[in-house]
Amino acid sequence: MEFRLAVLNDLVQIKDMYRQIVRSMNENNIQIWDDIYPCVFFENDIKNNQMYLLIDNNEIISAFVLCNTNAGEKEVKWGHDAGKSIYLDRLGVNIKYSNKGIGSLMIYKAKEIAKSLGNEYLRLFVVDINIPAIKLYIKNGFEKADGIYNEVFDDGFVLHEYGYEIKI
Repeated sequence: MEFRLAVLNDLVQIKDMYRQIVRSMNENNIQIWDDIYPCVFFENDIKNNQMYLLIDNNEIISAFVLCNTNAGEKEVKWGHDAGKSIYLDRLGVNIKYSNKGIGSLMIYKAKEIAKSLGNEYLRLFVVDINIPAIKLYIKNGFEKADGIYNEVFDDGFVLHEYGYEIKI
């Protein structure tokens, strides 16, 4: 397996993988991603060298983004206010590779990169109904922050998001 930064030539395959993830999430009543999000951000994620891929035999197995900021970062009370942090975002695992430890591997990789960039904490936000993701983060040592970030969209739709963090 190869782990590397995404390049623009990967974009079509990345979007295809995430469309399949969205379809699977919808079938499991986790309706938080759609035709627009997260795919609309991928081109900029790639151009900003923030998107990382795990690839096997030219097939993308998983991807995530590391961001220096998050819209909800001031909306929750982090357990550790001191120290530099980075945000894990848009973590996705190819549905053909579900339940094979890939999510945990990608969290490990995200922690390695975050630490190499001088961060002390890896943080993320997860929607309250995304129980599989919450279980993954807890299993990998993340602790829940106090409070909730209510992400409100133009049409009035609201996602209730929990913040999680881990010292790296």
